[in-house]
Parts: sequence; structure tokens; C-alpha cells
Amino acid sequence: MSTASESHPATNHPADRHDLIRVQGARVNNLKDVSVVIPKRRMTVFTGVSGSGKSSLVFGTIAAESQRMINETYSAFVQGFMPTLARPDVDVLDGLTTAILVDQERMGANARSTVGTATDVNAMLRILFSRLGQPHIGSPQAFSFNVASVSGAGAFTVERGTATTKERRDFTVTGGMCPRCEGMGSVTDIDLSQLFDESKSLSGGAITVPGYTADGWSVRMFSESGFFDPDKPIRDFSETELHDFLYREPVKVKINGINLTFEGLVLKVQKSLLSKDREAMQPHIRAFVDRAVTFTACPDCGGTRLNEGARSSLIAGRNIAELCAMQISDLAEWVRALDEPSVAPLLTALRATLDSFVTIGLGYLSLDRPAGTLSGGEAQRTKMIRHLGSSLTDVTYVFDEPTIGLHPHDIQRMNELLLRLRDKGNTVLVVEHKPEMIAIADHIIDLGPGAGTAGGTVCFEGDLDALRASDTLTGRHLGDRASLKDAVRTRTGSLPVRGATAHNLQDVDVDVPLGVLVVVTGVAGSGKSSLVHGSLRAQAGQGQDVVSIDQGAIRGSRRSNPATYTGLLEPIRKAFAKANGVKPALFSANSEGACPNCNGAGVIYTDLGMMAGVATPCEVCEGKRFQAAVLEYHLGGRDISEVLGMSVADAEEFFSAGEARIPAAHAILTRLAAVGLGYLSLGQPLTTLSGGERQRLKLATQMSEQGGVYVLDEPTAGLHLADVEQLLGLLDGLVDSGKSVIVVEHHQAVMAHADWIIDLGPGAGHEGGRIVFEGTPAELIADRSTLTGQHLARYVGA
Repeated sequence: MSTASESHPATNHPADRHDLIRVQGARVNNLKDVSVVIPKRRMTVFTGVSGSGKSSLVFGTIAAESQRMINETYSAFVQGFMPTLARPDVDVLDGLTTAILVDQERMGANARSTVGTATDVNAMLRILFSRLGQPHIGSPQAFSFNVASVSGAGAFTVERGTATTKERRDFTVTGGMCPRCEGMGSVTDIDLSQLFDESKSLSGGAITVPGYTADGWSVRMFSESGFFDPDKPIRDFSETELHDFLYREPVKVKINGINLTFEGLVLKVQKSLLSKDREAMQPHIRAFVDRAVTFTACPDCGGTRLNEGARSSLIAGRNIAELCAMQISDLAEWVRALDEPSVAPLLTALRATLDSFVTIGLGYLSLDRPAGTLSGGEAQRTKMIRHLGSSLTDVTYVFDEPTIGLHPHDIQRMNELLLRLRDKGNTVLVVEHKPEMIAIADHIIDLGPGAGTAGGTVCFEGDLDALRASDTLTGRHLGDRASLKDAVRTRTGSLPVRGATAHNLQDVDVDVPLGVLVVVTGVAGSGKSSLVHGSLRAQAGQGQDVVSIDQGAIRGSRRSNPATYTGLLEPIRKAFAKANGVKPALFSANSEGACPNCNGAGVIYTDLGMMAGVATPCEVCEGKRFQAAVLEYHLGGRDISEVLGMSVADAEEFFSAGEARIPAAHAILTRLAAVGLGYLSLGQPLTTLSGGERQRLKLATQMSEQGGVYVLDEPTAGLHLADVEQLLGLLDGLVDSGKSVIVVEHHQAVMAHADWIIDLGPGAGHEGGRIVFEGTPAELIADRSTLTGQHLARYVGA
């Protein structure tokens, strides 16, 4: 008897012909009519220098069109609540499947968001405690630190038919929020001397909070409220006046005929600044908060964010706060030991999620860890968790540099996870630079040959062996191995760190050398960031200026560009104004010089409701963004739009001599060129820059700050193998100019180039937090007692 597969060979079925994703004529961002064929149910890695068009092809074209087509299957009503996506600029996209994006974007920096709330584990734990917790205190929201307990009573009128009756009702909501800290886990102690200068009056600029200018509404609210004499120094305020000035509860006042709400300065600062996550603040506001505010654990809840009722309910002798504080790997063991048939489906789902944390290498985290403190790599892996146990097949998973933040030891585990997703019958597309991940690809697509306008073409398609043999930039650098330096620099001093206990650090004592290139390394979760950003930065800040360059995202709209972000536009506008005898504001597309038709955007946006909006070039300014009269003014023979259209390299030459010589602008352009951004256009919107380009733009901007110690957090993120060489030259230049450079890094080329290595470990979480090695790279390789030493020895061929 023949089987179905024998009578109907699979190769003849029309459905089996669709085993390729075809892209023809893609022109998103810098792509130049790119056409590629991608095999389904295989792992394809996209390589190329930073800015070559990888993300434009994978995210901006393939993934964007897949998501747009899925959105179109919903009703127009539902689409109205979803983000509107325009069709990518591409001729043909064929063979697409549902795309699931796992990008590098950090998780929301909301102060109330934790690892537990972001992954739904807290939601499952709350249900568990509402069913099994003793004593029973209420529904799942009774264990939520975001729900306050409230109660109330009142009468309301109900109309039934012709009768109208009054009914009295009362209600109670039992929440888990600690009333003292309002579920934040910490209380603030504000240094009043940092909020105001008591020797000055309100009209004399007494308030020193950022954004409170003497003629602004924030200060006028106080000076014109009628509660105080605006010309009286604050030190002369009566006790009542001082209380009103600092702590007055919100009250309605009328200023210049406008109804406004007045409240005390301390309350205002707490609401406007202290409710935000510190990491999400602008640098000058963060500096003010660091000066003015001391955060201490809430004395009522001990930092758990939960009220006494939520903490009193126990399962197997533990309350929900204790479980959330446990390392996830330990919590997984605790949940596995629970045997409660009444909640079996819930326990099964909870065990699977917690085991996924451990599998993906995040078992060292705890559920109460604020989401905003996760690194880019940790955030990306946290997003992967919900997909690991999925039963879906024939899905396209799209990853953006999944090795970011991973030690070479951890990359092997990530490779196994990606291959497991592929082997379930899924298509895996990965944008990546690391040779370890390129090596496991079934298919490789290399874009280039350069970045920006010099990129956007397909240089290579094929397997690993063919890539090695090709004459592409990636192929030539794939076998690169940085050698150890012949001689390391001599330290000029040291920064002592004593008894560091931040997060998982176990009473660490270390002397960090100054005047040399120091690399702090170790497996993910070993305590590197806790040491550098917690203890070390605070220690260094006591003696000298510290410039910290982290992985935080650059914030900017489509009106922002490299010229505005770096401060380059300011000296250029002043030079144009001086040369032509007019105001500098005319040379800003966001100010007086803007084209009145498009308001300086260069395009006209037409909102089409639930359909994707349409952007058409402005007919008046032809996309130049400025008024015609402004373009009549020239500097060195160029108008302002032509200057913004220049590349960094061209502008560096243009502003170096002659009539257009501007030393301040030339200095900024030199730094941009030094980090490898010479090809970037000055007026290119920040929203179109790749991750690696944004990282280097940030580096170039902060290099101008006058600091003695530079702290860099994974500066190789988003950089091609060829770009890493340039970065090493830049770090050498900083050290040779007398700076001390401390780098948190996993890239072996940076480790090999270091003068001194501090290796943390040996494991992650409570298995880490100790110094396992201090010394030169050569000594680390000779020692080989740590995971880092073993991988570095293999890398340099020792």
C-alpha cells in the first residue's frame, strides 16, 4: 500500500516552489536597485561596513513590507490604532512570510518597568499568589506595585423605564503599591541649596533648576502668583511663604488673565524630573539630579515597591517581593519544586519562561531589575524569550546584531539558539559583523563596498568559503587577527576602588591604571558595568572630569542631523551671518530661515488616516528647506543648503582655509572624520543613520569634552571588522594625548590592543562579581585560567 508522500511526490506540488524570498529593485535609503534571492528555512547573514545598507535591506525593506501586509489584513478601524507603514521603495518583493523583529532598541526607560513586568513573568506570579498565597489578600492587582489601594462611596441615579431611583454604592480596590514611595522603591532627599539661591529674589534668578529662566512661565508662575514679593530675597521669606514656595499643594491661580495651577517648587521638581528614569534624561538634567537629589531605599517597603499586605502573603514561606529579588536561575528551581495541581497550567507556563531566561544566558538577572538598566544585548535577548518556546514554524525571524554585549564564550550559546530556531523550519535573517556568527550561516549577503553613498550594492552572495575567497572588504578582513603589542604603556597613576558592592560585585578591591588603555572584560552579567559605571565613575569623579560614552540611543527627529547634533551648525550659522550682515537665525531650517510652505522639513506630509502618509518634496524650496531669500547669501561661494549637502570630508576641506575658514567647525569635522564618518552628509536626518553610525557620532561629539578619564561602553557595537582598526587608532590617539581610557568590551581585537586587562567572573550573577585576573594581555594569555584568557589565546593564535 503506497503512502501519500509516495503517490504525491513533494517536488511536484505547486506550494513547494515558493522556497525563496525574492527582492528586486530595492531603493530604501542608500540601496541602489538591489536585487537578492534569500533561501527560506535557512540562516542568512547580512554583512558589510557600518552604513552599507544592511539594515535598509533587512529591516527597512523585507521586514517592513511583511509587517505592512499583515497590518492590512485588519479592518480599517483597527488599522487606525496601529502605526502607519508606507510601502518600501522596491519593485518586487515575493515569497515573504510573517516577520518577527528582534532589534537592539533598549527597553523602555520607564522607572516603573522591570524585567518581570516587561516579560509578563510578574503577571503570572501575581495570579499565582492571588490563588495560593496565605493569607489571601485579594486579586492579582493586590500584588502589583503599580496599583494603589483606593476606596470610595457615593450615590448615583439610575433610570429604568419610567422610574428613576437613587442608589448608594461603595467600592474598594486593593492594590500592592507602597504608599510611601508610590511603587518606585526609593524615596528622594532633595538638597534645597541646589534648587535656589537664597540670597537672590525670584525676579533676580533665585531658582537654579534647569529650564527655569527668569522670563519663562515656570518662574513667572511663582513671581506673579501673588503669594510672595518677587523682589524679596528668599532668605527673608517668612515661614509660611517658604512653605508655600517649596511645598504648597496644587491650587488654581490667575496670571495675566490665564488660569494656571500653582504648586510648590519641590513638588514640581518631583513630578517633572524625579518621575523619569535617570538614564533617559538629557545630560545637563541628569547632572542636576545627581547634584540635587539623593535616592535612598524606601524605609517602609525596603525598596521592594510593595505594601505590607502584599508582602505578608506567602507561598512555601516566600513572599512575592523575595521571589522577584531572587536570581532567575534560582527562582526557576523554586518554581520547579512547587506541586500544585490546581494551578498546573500556570506553573507550566511560568517554568517554561524562566527556563528560557536561563537557556538564553540571562539567568543571572532578577525580576525586580529596572528594564532601563539592561544593556542593548540584554534587552535584545529578553525580547527573544517569548519566541524560543514558540510552536510557530515558517516564520521569518529578523535579528539585529544579536552578539552585542556578548563575551566570546556566550556567542556560542547564541549561535545554538539561532540554529535551533532555523531547524524548526523558520527563516532566520541576521545583520552581523562577528566572524563567529558569519561562520554558521547557510547563506551570506555582503553589502558595500563602502558606507553611505559609497555603499548600497550587493558585493557578494554565497557561502563562507566563497566569501573568504572573494575580494570583498568583508572577505579580506574575515581572517583578521589582531596581534599583541610589542610593548605596553606605563601607567601614570591609578584609581583605587575599595569595597565595591553595586549589584553583584562581591566587595571588590581594584586599582585601575591611569594614562593607559584599560579594557574591562568578562562574560555577560559578570559585573563589568556595575564596576565601571557604578563604583569606578563615582571614584574618578571625585578627582577629575570623567567623560562617559554609553550605549544609550541618540534621540533626534527627522529635523535633526549630524550638523545640529554635534553643534557644528552653530559656528557655521554665525559665519554666514557675519559674512552677509544678517541674523544667524536665518540659516536654521528650524527657525526664521525655514521655507514657509514646508516649515523647513523639505517635504510636505499628507496624513491619510489609517493608510500610510505620503511625503512629497516641497515645490517651493525643492527640498532645500530654506527660503529663497536665504539661499542668496553665500560663504566661500556656497549657500547654506549646499553646505548641508556636503560630506564631512568635503566640508572639512572647505572650512579649513580661505574665506570659509571656521576653526570651530573644522575641529568638529576633524573629529567626525577621525571616527570614520567622512562619507556622512551634514544634513542627513539622524533617523536614517545605522546603529554603528550613531555610536560613532556620539563618540565624536563627546571627544570634544575636556575630561581626564574617558569611559567607553562597547564602542565596537555596530562596527565592521575593517572599522575596528580605525577605532583602535582613535583610542590610541586619546591615550597618547594624555587621557586615561577605560573600555568595557568583549571584542578580542580591543582586548589584544589593551595595555591592561581587568577580567571579571568567573561566571554571571552571584557566580561572578569578582576580579579573576589583572594584568597585560600577554600575561592573560600565558595564564589561561579564565574563559577570556582561553578565547583570547585562540584568537591571537597563541
